Amino acid sequence: MRWPFRLTAGLVVTLGLLTWGASLVMRSVMEAWFEHDLTLRAELAVNGGRLALVNAWSDTSVAPLRSVLSEIAQDERVLGAAACRASDYTLMAATPGFPSAFACDRFGLLVRPSKPGGDWQTWTGTDNSVLGGTVHITAAPIRSDTEVLGYLLLIHDLAFVGRREAQAERLLLMAFGVLALAAATVTLIANRVAWRRWTRDLRQSLRGTELPEFRFVMQDVRALADRIAADRDIDRDVEAWTPKRLRDAITRHFNDDEVIIVANREPYIHQRNEAGEIEVAHPASGLVTALEPVMRACSGVWIGHGSGTADREMSDAKGHVAVPPDHPSYTLRRLWLTPEEERGYYYGFSNEGLWALCHTGHTRPTFRTDDWRDYEEVNRRFADAVAEEATTESPVVLVQDYHFARLPRMIRDRLPKATIIMFWHIPWPTAERFGMCPQREELLDGMLGADILGFHTQAHCNNFTETVERYLEARTDKERGALAQRGHMTFVRPYPISIEWPPHKRPDAILPADARKAVFERLNLPSNALLGVGVDRLDYTKGIEERLLAVESLLTRFPEFRGRFVFLQVAAPSRSDIERYQQLSNDVKALVDRINERWGTPGYQPIIYRRQHHEPDQVYELYRAADLCYVSSIHDGMNLVAKEFVASRDDDDGVLVLSQFTGAALELTEAIIVNPYDLDQASDGLAAALRMPRDERRTRMHYMRAHLAEFNVYRWAGRMLIDAARLRKRESLWQRLSPSTGGHDTTLEKGPS
Repeated sequence: MRWPFRLTAGLVVTLGLLTWGASLVMRSVMEAWFEHDLTLRAELAVNGGRLALVNAWSDTSVAPLRSVLSEIAQDERVLGAAACRASDYTLMAATPGFPSAFACDRFGLLVRPSKPGGDWQTWTGTDNSVLGGTVHITAAPIRSDTEVLGYLLLIHDLAFVGRREAQAERLLLMAFGVLALAAATVTLIANRVAWRRWTRDLRQSLRGTELPEFRFVMQDVRALADRIAADRDIDRDVEAWTPKRLRDAITRHFNDDEVIIVANREPYIHQRNEAGEIEVAHPASGLVTALEPVMRACSGVWIGHGSGTADREMSDAKGHVAVPPDHPSYTLRRLWLTPEEERGYYYGFSNEGLWALCHTGHTRPTFRTDDWRDYEEVNRRFADAVAEEATTESPVVLVQDYHFARLPRMIRDRLPKATIIMFWHIPWPTAERFGMCPQREELLDGMLGADILGFHTQAHCNNFTETVERYLEARTDKERGALAQRGHMTFVRPYPISIEWPPHKRPDAILPADARKAVFERLNLPSNALLGVGVDRLDYTKGIEERLLAVESLLTRFPEFRGRFVFLQVAAPSRSDIERYQQLSNDVKALVDRINERWGTPGYQPIIYRRQHHEPDQVYELYRAADLCYVSSIHDGMNLVAKEFVASRDDDDGVLVLSQFTGAALELTEAIIVNPYDLDQASDGLAAALRMPRDERRTRMHYMRAHLAEFNVYRWAGRMLIDAARLRKRESLWQRLSPSTGGHDTTLEKGPS
């Protein structure tokens, strides 16, 4: 409320300056008026007394001339009058008290002709050099019928001019003062009235009756409120992100709208074992590791490919089954694919094409037209399933990974009001590399059907934005991470994925010392052995060959670890129908045999290789038993193995050796970061991990665990969902403010910040 008073003060100061300037102008104008008035009065006096002056001029006595001068000087403003002879500029007669300083010859030069035969001129002017003030002087020629006899000097006192100017200035100041006071009063009154009306209308708009003039103001107010609420949801340090907090956030922001996750992998697989019994398996997938806790917290529906041999038996007619099996909290909807569809959509276009394209794994991507048709068809079937499972017209759909690049656009066509979030779990390549894909425009268009598109790192976001700029007609705002295409806005954001925290309680979990004892007995290792572990899918992007070569380099360069250090590599078979993966499996097995043959001795094998699937509880036990875990991915989006290892070490022990090419390396900075291609550096890292003192191991692990506790998977999901909720509210506001547009905003002015 200070600004009205500042405005009034400024107005008063401005009026004061105007008054001062007006007084200067007034004084100059008044002086000019008075001088002009005195000149006219002098001319009238001379013209009126000319005949008497001419008659008295010829008299030999000066008395008549003095008498005429006295008559002319009767005006109280006339200080004196004098008559001067024209021939020699001498004084002929003057009134009493005429100032002697004004001699006749002083003015004769001013009134006489400038050239022979010319006419005498009247001269007027002011002088403030005598009499203690300013006077006005008129020197006018006195003419007879034939000649100029002389000239008359009249001196007027100008003291009255100053008095009148002062009086006029006082009146002017009073007038401007009254005007300033009136203007200030009117301004304050108008301001108060306008303020009350404005606040009344604003309150009315806040209550829901929105006025047209407040349309954009309310848009900004609601955006600010959403941002504050989101910041509170995301950045409160006093409350950690937990399943309950995530459920509360979803309830608060999405009311009764259902959460649907679409992923190729299912979180639980029903398989028949060799004995014919049905078992529940957990796939070796970082995606499932991250998302399954989120679904347990959110409920809803998970739509995935039913790949288990007993999946159909355990599902109803529509492919539904309640999971988890022990404590059901959400629904799994399974879709069935023919062998041909699985070969084209999954093994072909998704993995031989997109996976190879997005990873710098030295494998050439392969794109086939038939594979693309299968990919499109499977995406369409999943879009149909989303529409079937949606219980409202505006569900929240979380589309996962590169298997469903076309899906967001297809869902948008079926459910225009849906909130669609797509998360890309693998790296996004450069624009040049992505240009290798023959269907690049179709893939990008499909992804831009999402409201929010998430990647692990900002670098991947930048690559995606540059790719869209190169291959599509779309407007971009890199500062805000916004892309506008086909009348729809997509916001591209980094959301580093994480894992469940606190880690899921395992009823049969044992202490690290007991886990170490059990694992060492199972592997037949001596108690003083040093154990390193690597846990991966058998994939060329995981750097398994580089990892084994680093172990060989360690044994070669550091003899102290020969016979004592053992590295356990667990590799779950993956995509075995693809030739490149078959070749990788053979190469890894050959490398393990060569290293063991070189450095092994009776009773000692430096590398233990397990090419088989391990359940989460088994992997958890291995983590807790190991001295170090080496994650050597040569190109990875995040890599959750690194985070799972840290989460398992509640004893604050163990060392993580981590590839610089993982997204996790940007977060877990207390790990030993290495370049897996540099075998000397990698082996130095392994040696440093094995030699690291207990206190340093504890400190490093403590800080990494603290990071995971704060940035867990519930925070990851919460940030995306809250950003989506904020976007949904702004879309709803835009529909209310601009109904004629149908709610489609093609500007870059709104969206989550």
